[in-house]
Amino acid sequence: MLARVRSGALVGIEAVVVEVEVDMALGLPFFNVVGLPDGAVKESKVRVVSALKNCGFVLPQKRVTVNLAPADLKKEGATFELPIALGVLAAGGLLEPDSLEPWLFGGELSLDGAVKPIRGVLPLALAARDAGFRGVLVPSANAAEAALVDRIDVIPVATIQQAVAHLSGDAPLPPFQRNLNAAPRPAHQLDMADVRGQDDVKDAFELAAAGGHNVLVCGPPGSGKTMLARRLPTILPPMRFDEALDVTRIYSVLGLVPQDAALIHERPFRAPHHTISDAGLVGGGAMARPGELSMAHRGVLFLDELPEFRRHVLEVLRQPLEEGVIRLARANQHVSYPCEVMLVAAMNPCPCGYFNVAERQCECVRTRVLDYHARVSGPLLDRIDITLQSRPVEVKTMTELSQKRRPSAYFRDRVEAARERQTHRFADVPGVFTNAQMTPQQLAKHCSLDTRSKAVLKQAVDRFGLSARAHDRILKLARTRADLESRAEVSQQDVLFAINCRVIDRRTWLANLVVEDRPPAPFQHPADELEL
Repeated sequence: MLARVRSGALVGIEAVVVEVEVDMALGLPFFNVVGLPDGAVKESKVRVVSALKNCGFVLPQKRVTVNLAPADLKKEGATFELPIALGVLAAGGLLEPDSLEPWLFGGELSLDGAVKPIRGVLPLALAARDAGFRGVLVPSANAAEAALVDRIDVIPVATIQQAVAHLSGDAPLPPFQRNLNAAPRPAHQLDMADVRGQDDVKDAFELAAAGGHNVLVCGPPGSGKTMLARRLPTILPPMRFDEALDVTRIYSVLGLVPQDAALIHERPFRAPHHTISDAGLVGGGAMARPGELSMAHRGVLFLDELPEFRRHVLEVLRQPLEEGVIRLARANQHVSYPCEVMLVAAMNPCPCGYFNVAERQCECVRTRVLDYHARVSGPLLDRIDITLQSRPVEVKTMTELSQKRRPSAYFRDRVEAARERQTHRFADVPGVFTNAQMTPQQLAKHCSLDTRSKAVLKQAVDRFGLSARAHDRILKLARTRADLESRAEVSQQDVLFAINCRVIDRRTWLANLVVEDRPPAPFQHPADELEL
């Protein structure tokens, strides 16, 4: 007898409907699984047979063949154990095959028949809805995650006996009641008020958060670069439901959705070590999993000690930062991972950390300083909107522990107000939510400058040798600055502020400092050199 059950296989962060065909025929007892299964799927036949026997089901002594279609798609993981078990029961005449038609199944079986949680339940539920199924039968531990998808019934099952009783109508299970009420925003233990000094860097981080811009901070050790980066999520606006669903889908594929919360409400913050590989950063590998870049989707990717990352690892960031998506082509599959992130990077000005720092002696040979900065390519720097230099914290600032400083709530209120203006501005533009995502058409429409502002920007491009991409990013920064200050039009002050946020993105900045037999020049913002 032949029975058909539907399940799903993961391809990237999507689920493809897989038809589990179970044939039971006369012959020597044998259990075979075909359809390009991996090792875990091949082992499932042992667990399925043991689980069914331990649950009291008596199977006919026949030859069992399980086919997973489409046959050219690689099947991985333990998702198929529950559908295989139900297909065996239907093929053996212990379950009505028609009862399996409206449902999509997924679950791992233990030897006593318990249904254990799996990864990728959220993509599985999305595939069931898009394919027109009535709903899904999934492990009880994954029910809240699957219930994030509307217009389908989610039936949580704890054991295979429960699944059989529900499908046969002996003991129907009620659908899981979804709860989409947003959880209250938790109080952050970190706060911008913890960082003493660096008010200009804080303003730049506020600008980055308001417009979704990338940031690179260069400064000596102890100047607060890492502290500021780790506090950036505290001033970002909360995620919309569709954003939270995108992030949760990625973590569901990786099996990293928290047990106490089906929906990830907080924006991710990922800080990989500089020894990471290119596959670990952008994804891929033998199992084709999302990398750190996709895990930071809709959040912050922090790369500390940027020049210490391997050159080819940094270079793979160029296209994803520009397009917001990673496209990986392998011999047997093509996958895409979303990666709309805010890149925040930090680096020292030289290997010892004290080049161009007042009252500190740099111990590096000048050629070493140039080689250190050359590890970060110009094209990558061109894709970073804000590049600035942090200065050492003054002793007076460090000792004034009781001084009142602007908290994260102050910055967050301003950032949320600026994001609201951008949401209204791009309401009719699909896929664009922040100023950093503006296309050239929107740039020309929303970033018009008066005559004096155009002259200042032209002078900056000519004097500092800025590229066309840097020119456009200055316009986007100026637009965000105007949004923060509640200005409808971009002013000359906004353009000057944006130019000052492009300090270290050109090699001329370093070449002017690195001159033999001459002490480092005092720090100066680019706009200070312009003739206004």
